[in-house]
Amino acid sequence: MTATVPSNPGRPRGAVFRHELYPYRGEDQFLSGTLDYIHEALEADEAVVVAVPEDKISLLRGELADELAVTFVDATTAGPNPGRHIAAWSAWMNERGEGGRPVRGIGETAWRQARSAAHLSELRYHEWLMNRAFARSSTWSMLCPYDAADDDQDALRSLSRCHPQIHRDGQYMPSEGYLTGEEYAFDALDAPCDPFQELSYTHGDLAAIRSKVSQCAADVGVTKDRLAKLAVAVTEIATNSIRHGGGHGTLRTWAQDETFLCELRDSGYIPHAMTGRIRPEANQVGGRGLWLAHQLCDLVEIRSTPDQGTTIRLHMDAPQR
Repeated sequence: MTATVPSNPGRPRGAVFRHELYPYRGEDQFLSGTLDYIHEALEADEAVVVAVPEDKISLLRGELADELAVTFVDATTAGPNPGRHIAAWSAWMNERGEGGRPVRGIGETAWRQARSAAHLSELRYHEWLMNRAFARSSTWSMLCPYDAADDDQDALRSLSRCHPQIHRDGQYMPSEGYLTGEEYAFDALDAPCDPFQELSYTHGDLAAIRSKVSQCAADVGVTKDRLAKLAVAVTEIATNSIRHGGGHGTLRTWAQDETFLCELRDSGYIPHAMTGRIRPEANQVGGRGLWLAHQLCDLVEIRSTPDQGTTIRLHMDAPQR
Protein backbone atom coordinates (compact mmCIF):
# COMPACT_ATOMS: atom_id res chain seq x y z
CA MET A 1 0.00 0.00 0.00
CA THR A 2 2.72 2.47 0.96
CA ALA A 3 4.54 2.08 -2.35
CA THR A 4 1.47 3.16 -4.36
CA VAL A 5 0.75 6.36 -2.43
CA PRO A 6 2.98 9.36 -3.24
CA SER A 7 3.98 11.92 -0.63
CA ASN A 8 2.87 14.86 -2.80
CA PRO A 9 -0.71 15.92 -3.54
CA GLY A 10 -0.56 15.55 -7.34
CA ARG A 11 -2.46 12.75 -9.04
CA PRO A 12 0.00 10.27 -10.62
CA ARG A 13 -0.79 8.60 -13.91
CA GLY A 14 -2.59 5.28 -13.47
CA ALA A 15 -3.50 6.09 -9.87
CA VAL A 16 -6.32 4.26 -8.14
CA PHE A 17 -9.22 5.95 -6.37
CA ARG A 18 -7.81 8.29 -3.74
CA HIS A 19 -9.88 8.46 -0.54
CA GLU A 20 -8.45 10.86 2.04
CA LEU A 21 -9.49 11.68 5.58
CA TYR A 22 -8.84 15.33 6.43
CA PRO A 23 -8.93 16.04 10.19
CA TYR A 24 -9.22 19.78 10.82
CA ARG A 25 -9.90 22.18 13.67
CA GLY A 26 -11.93 25.31 13.05
CA GLU A 27 -13.07 27.22 9.99
CA ASP A 28 -9.59 28.39 8.99
CA GLN A 29 -8.22 24.85 8.77
CA PHE A 30 -11.34 23.66 6.98
CA LEU A 31 -10.93 26.36 4.36
CA SER A 32 -7.19 25.98 3.92
CA GLY A 33 -7.37 22.22 3.35
CA THR A 34 -10.43 22.16 1.11
CA LEU A 35 -9.37 25.18 -0.94
CA ASP A 36 -5.92 23.70 -1.54
CA TYR A 37 -7.62 20.52 -2.75
CA ILE A 38 -9.99 22.48 -5.00
CA HIS A 39 -7.31 24.76 -6.48
CA GLU A 40 -5.13 21.74 -7.21
CA ALA A 41 -8.05 20.21 -9.10
CA LEU A 42 -8.73 23.39 -11.05
CA GLU A 43 -5.07 23.70 -12.08
CA ALA A 44 -5.28 20.14 -13.45
CA ASP A 45 -8.56 20.92 -15.30
CA GLU A 46 -10.52 18.59 -13.03
CA ALA A 47 -14.11 19.08 -11.91
CA VAL A 48 -15.08 19.26 -8.22
CA VAL A 49 -18.25 18.13 -6.45
CA VAL A 50 -18.80 19.47 -2.93
CA ALA A 51 -21.26 17.98 -0.42
CA VAL A 52 -20.72 19.57 2.99
CA PRO A 53 -23.02 21.17 5.61
CA GLU A 54 -24.71 24.40 4.57
CA ASP A 55 -22.52 26.63 6.74
CA LYS A 56 -19.39 25.18 5.10
CA ILE A 57 -20.89 25.69 1.64
CA SER A 58 -21.31 29.38 2.46
CA LEU A 59 -17.65 29.60 3.49
CA LEU A 60 -16.44 27.99 0.27
CA ARG A 61 -18.75 29.99 -1.98
CA GLY A 62 -17.37 33.16 -0.47
CA GLU A 63 -13.85 32.13 -1.50
CA LEU A 64 -14.64 30.64 -4.91
CA ALA A 65 -17.12 33.15 -6.34
CA ASP A 66 -18.76 31.59 -9.41
CA GLU A 67 -16.17 28.96 -10.35
CA LEU A 68 -17.99 26.86 -12.96
CA ALA A 69 -15.87 23.74 -12.42
CA VAL A 70 -17.07 23.48 -8.80
CA THR A 71 -20.54 22.07 -8.18
CA PHE A 72 -22.23 22.23 -4.78
CA VAL A 73 -24.79 19.50 -4.11
CA ASP A 74 -27.32 19.06 -1.32
CA ALA A 75 -26.29 15.84 0.42
CA THR A 76 -29.54 15.76 2.40
CA THR A 77 -31.43 14.78 -0.78
CA ALA A 78 -29.97 11.28 -0.39
CA GLY A 79 -31.73 10.99 2.98
CA PRO A 80 -30.41 9.77 6.33
CA ASN A 81 -29.70 6.18 5.27
CA PRO A 82 -25.97 5.75 4.45
CA GLY A 83 -26.96 2.85 2.18
CA ARG A 84 -28.11 5.43 -0.41
CA HIS A 85 -24.96 7.51 -0.44
CA ILE A 86 -22.73 5.50 -2.78
CA ALA A 87 -25.34 5.65 -5.53
CA ALA A 88 -25.72 9.40 -4.95
CA TRP A 89 -21.97 10.03 -5.19
CA SER A 90 -21.74 7.83 -8.27
CA ALA A 91 -24.45 9.91 -9.97
CA TRP A 92 -22.86 13.25 -8.99
CA MET A 93 -19.38 12.22 -10.10
CA ASN A 94 -20.56 10.65 -13.36
CA GLU A 95 -22.48 13.78 -14.23
CA ARG A 96 -19.47 16.05 -13.67
CA GLY A 97 -17.01 13.59 -15.21
CA GLU A 98 -18.70 13.39 -18.59
CA GLY A 99 -16.25 12.40 -21.30
CA GLY A 100 -13.79 10.88 -18.82
CA ARG A 101 -12.93 14.17 -17.11
CA PRO A 102 -11.30 13.58 -13.70
CA VAL A 103 -13.50 14.56 -10.74
CA ARG A 104 -12.72 15.27 -7.12
CA GLY A 105 -15.33 15.03 -4.40
CA ILE A 106 -15.39 16.73 -1.02
CA GLY A 107 -17.82 15.04 1.33
CA GLU A 108 -18.19 15.90 5.00
CA THR A 109 -20.44 13.60 6.99
CA ALA A 110 -22.26 15.11 9.98
CA TRP A 111 -20.81 12.54 12.37
CA ARG A 112 -21.97 14.30 15.53
CA GLN A 113 -25.53 14.41 14.25
CA ALA A 114 -25.73 10.62 13.96
CA ARG A 115 -29.24 9.55 14.92
CA SER A 116 -28.15 6.49 16.93
CA ALA A 117 -25.21 4.17 17.60
CA ALA A 118 -26.48 1.97 14.75
CA HIS A 119 -26.56 4.95 12.39
CA LEU A 120 -23.01 5.94 13.35
CA SER A 121 -21.84 2.38 12.74
CA GLU A 122 -23.42 2.36 9.27
CA LEU A 123 -21.87 5.73 8.43
CA ARG A 124 -18.42 4.26 9.15
CA TYR A 125 -19.22 1.18 7.07
CA HIS A 126 -20.28 3.43 4.19
CA GLU A 127 -16.91 5.20 4.29
CA TRP A 128 -15.12 1.85 4.13
CA LEU A 129 -17.32 0.66 1.26
CA MET A 130 -16.46 3.74 -0.78
CA ASN A 131 -13.02 2.23 -1.31
CA ARG A 132 -14.58 -0.87 -2.79
CA ALA A 133 -17.27 0.89 -4.78
CA PHE A 134 -14.83 3.19 -6.57
CA ALA A 135 -11.68 1.04 -6.52
CA ARG A 136 -11.41 1.11 -10.31
CA SER A 137 -12.40 4.76 -10.70
CA SER A 138 -8.88 6.05 -11.37
CA THR A 139 -10.19 9.46 -12.48
CA TRP A 140 -12.02 10.08 -9.19
CA SER A 141 -10.76 11.07 -5.77
CA MET A 142 -12.45 12.04 -2.52
CA LEU A 143 -11.52 14.27 0.41
CA CYS A 144 -13.48 13.69 3.63
CA PRO A 145 -13.12 16.60 6.08
CA TYR A 146 -13.60 15.65 9.72
CA ASP A 147 -13.97 18.19 12.53
CA ALA A 148 -11.47 17.00 15.14
CA ALA A 149 -12.01 19.94 17.49
CA ASP A 150 -13.10 17.75 20.40
CA ASP A 151 -9.89 15.67 20.10
CA ASP A 152 -11.78 12.36 20.22
CA GLN A 153 -8.94 10.01 19.38
CA ASP A 154 -11.14 6.91 19.39
CA ALA A 155 -13.41 8.43 16.74
CA LEU A 156 -10.41 9.53 14.68
CA ARG A 157 -8.91 6.04 14.81
CA SER A 158 -12.22 4.51 13.75
CA LEU A 159 -12.37 6.78 10.71
CA SER A 160 -8.71 6.20 9.87
CA ARG A 161 -9.55 2.51 9.55
CA CYS A 162 -11.96 3.41 6.71
CA HIS A 163 -9.70 5.74 4.69
CA PRO A 164 -6.57 4.51 2.86
CA GLN A 165 -5.00 7.98 2.97
CA ILE A 166 -4.90 10.86 5.43
CA HIS A 167 -4.50 14.51 4.38
CA ARG A 168 -2.17 16.67 6.46
CA ASP A 169 -0.28 19.89 5.76
CA GLY A 170 -1.23 19.93 2.09
CA GLN A 171 0.01 16.39 1.50
CA TYR A 172 -1.56 12.96 1.65
CA MET A 173 0.04 9.86 3.07
CA PRO A 174 -0.96 6.31 3.96
CA SER A 175 -3.34 5.95 6.90
CA GLU A 176 -1.59 3.60 9.31
CA GLY A 177 -4.85 2.29 10.74
CA TYR A 178 -6.55 1.54 7.40
CA LEU A 179 -8.21 -1.89 7.18
CA THR A 180 -6.39 -3.45 4.24
CA GLY A 181 -8.00 -6.88 4.63
CA GLU A 182 -11.11 -8.06 2.81
CA GLU A 183 -13.30 -8.38 5.91
CA TYR A 184 -14.89 -5.43 7.67
CA ALA A 185 -15.21 -5.69 11.46
CA PHE A 186 -18.89 -4.98 12.06
CA ASP A 187 -20.24 -3.76 15.38
CA ALA A 188 -22.40 -6.45 16.97
CA LEU A 189 -26.15 -5.92 16.71
CA ASP A 190 -27.83 -5.04 19.99
CA ALA A 191 -30.37 -7.50 21.33
CA PRO A 192 -34.02 -6.64 20.54
CA CYS A 193 -35.78 -4.58 23.20
CA ASP A 194 -38.52 -6.22 25.24
CA PRO A 195 -41.28 -6.59 24.47
CA PHE A 196 -40.76 -7.75 20.89
CA GLN A 197 -43.07 -9.65 18.58
CA GLU A 198 -41.84 -12.73 16.68
CA LEU A 199 -43.33 -14.56 13.72
CA SER A 200 -41.98 -17.32 11.49
CA TYR A 201 -42.83 -17.15 7.80
CA THR A 202 -42.61 -19.24 4.65
CA HIS A 203 -44.41 -19.59 1.30
CA GLY A 204 -47.87 -18.00 1.39
CA ASP A 205 -47.19 -15.87 4.51
CA LEU A 206 -46.37 -12.51 2.93
CA ALA A 207 -49.84 -11.07 3.56
CA ALA A 208 -49.58 -12.07 7.23
CA ILE A 209 -46.13 -10.48 7.45
CA ARG A 210 -47.39 -7.19 6.03
CA SER A 211 -50.38 -7.17 8.35
CA LYS A 212 -48.27 -7.88 11.41
CA VAL A 213 -45.71 -5.20 10.62
CA SER A 214 -48.34 -2.58 9.74
CA GLN A 215 -50.26 -3.13 12.97
CA CYS A 216 -47.20 -3.11 15.23
CA ALA A 217 -45.73 -0.05 13.49
CA ALA A 218 -49.00 1.87 13.65
CA ASP A 219 -49.27 1.11 17.37
CA VAL A 220 -46.01 2.96 18.07
CA GLY A 221 -46.73 5.99 15.89
CA VAL A 222 -45.27 5.26 12.45
CA THR A 223 -47.14 7.56 10.07
CA LYS A 224 -49.41 6.26 7.31
CA ASP A 225 -47.07 7.11 4.43
CA ARG A 226 -44.18 5.42 6.21
CA LEU A 227 -46.31 2.37 6.95
CA ALA A 228 -46.77 1.86 3.22
CA LYS A 229 -43.03 2.15 2.57
CA LEU A 230 -42.19 -0.23 5.39
CA ALA A 231 -44.71 -2.79 4.13
CA VAL A 232 -43.02 -2.81 0.71
CA ALA A 233 -39.53 -3.12 2.23
CA VAL A 234 -40.53 -5.98 4.53
CA THR A 235 -42.26 -7.80 1.67
CA GLU A 236 -39.12 -7.52 -0.49
CA ILE A 237 -36.80 -8.84 2.22
CA ALA A 238 -39.17 -11.65 3.24
CA THR A 239 -39.51 -12.65 -0.42
CA ASN A 240 -35.72 -12.86 -0.65
CA SER A 241 -35.72 -15.14 2.40
CA ILE A 242 -38.22 -17.47 0.77
CA ARG A 243 -36.46 -17.49 -2.60
CA HIS A 244 -32.82 -17.46 -1.55
CA GLY A 245 -32.66 -18.01 2.21
CA GLY A 246 -33.86 -21.58 2.64
CA GLY A 247 -37.57 -21.04 1.97
CA HIS A 248 -38.41 -19.56 5.36
CA GLY A 249 -37.37 -16.95 7.91
CA THR A 250 -38.15 -15.29 11.22
CA LEU A 251 -39.53 -11.78 11.74
CA ARG A 252 -39.08 -9.76 14.91
CA THR A 253 -40.50 -6.28 15.55
CA TRP A 254 -39.99 -3.83 18.39
CA ALA A 255 -39.77 -0.12 19.20
CA GLN A 256 -36.69 1.60 20.57
CA ASP A 257 -35.78 5.28 21.02
CA GLU A 258 -38.48 6.64 18.68
CA THR A 259 -37.63 4.03 16.05
CA PHE A 260 -39.61 1.02 14.88
CA LEU A 261 -37.44 -1.95 13.90
CA CYS A 262 -38.15 -5.02 11.80
CA GLU A 263 -35.57 -7.80 11.90
CA LEU A 264 -35.74 -10.57 9.31
CA ARG A 265 -33.47 -13.61 9.66
CA ASP A 266 -32.89 -16.58 7.39
CA SER A 267 -30.21 -19.14 6.50
CA GLY A 268 -29.15 -17.49 3.23
CA TYR A 269 -25.91 -15.65 2.53
CA ILE A 270 -25.29 -12.33 0.75
CA PRO A 271 -21.74 -12.61 -0.65
CA HIS A 272 -21.44 -9.17 -2.24
CA ALA A 273 -21.00 -6.15 0.03
CA MET A 274 -22.37 -3.77 -2.58
CA THR A 275 -25.71 -5.58 -2.93
CA GLY A 276 -28.51 -3.01 -2.57
CA ARG A 277 -26.21 0.02 -2.78
CA ILE A 278 -25.84 0.29 -6.56
CA ARG A 279 -28.82 1.47 -8.60
CA PRO A 280 -30.20 -1.50 -10.61
CA GLU A 281 -30.09 -1.29 -14.40
CA ALA A 282 -33.41 -0.50 -16.08
CA ASN A 283 -33.48 -3.88 -17.85
CA GLN A 284 -32.25 -5.85 -14.85
CA VAL A 285 -34.34 -8.87 -13.87
CA GLY A 286 -34.61 -9.24 -10.08
CA GLY A 287 -32.05 -8.05 -7.56
CA ARG A 288 -34.02 -4.99 -6.44
CA GLY A 289 -35.17 -6.05 -2.97
CA LEU A 290 -32.32 -4.62 -0.89
CA TRP A 291 -32.10 -1.55 -3.13
CA LEU A 292 -35.77 -0.80 -2.44
CA ALA A 293 -35.31 -1.39 1.29
CA HIS A 294 -32.50 1.18 1.37
CA GLN A 295 -34.61 3.71 -0.54
CA LEU A 296 -37.67 3.24 1.66
CA CYS A 297 -36.24 2.89 5.17
CA ASP A 298 -34.36 5.34 7.38
CA LEU A 299 -31.62 2.77 8.07
CA VAL A 300 -30.82 -0.78 6.97
CA GLU A 301 -28.37 -3.01 8.85
CA ILE A 302 -27.13 -6.20 7.17
CA ARG A 303 -25.14 -8.98 8.81
CA SER A 304 -24.49 -12.01 6.62
CA THR A 305 -22.03 -14.90 6.93
CA PRO A 306 -21.97 -18.37 5.31
CA ASP A 307 -22.18 -20.14 8.67
CA GLN A 308 -24.71 -17.93 10.51
CA GLY A 309 -26.97 -16.84 7.65
CA THR A 310 -28.40 -13.35 7.17
CA THR A 311 -29.96 -10.82 9.53
CA ILE A 312 -31.44 -7.63 8.10
CA ARG A 313 -32.79 -4.85 10.30
CA LEU A 314 -35.06 -2.19 8.86
CA HIS A 315 -35.38 1.06 10.83
CA MET A 316 -38.27 3.49 10.46
CA ASP A 317 -38.69 6.69 12.48
CA ALA A 318 -41.58 6.56 14.95
CA PRO A 319 -41.76 9.91 16.79
CA GLN A 320 -43.42 9.67 20.18
CA ARG A 321 -47.03 10.82 20.17
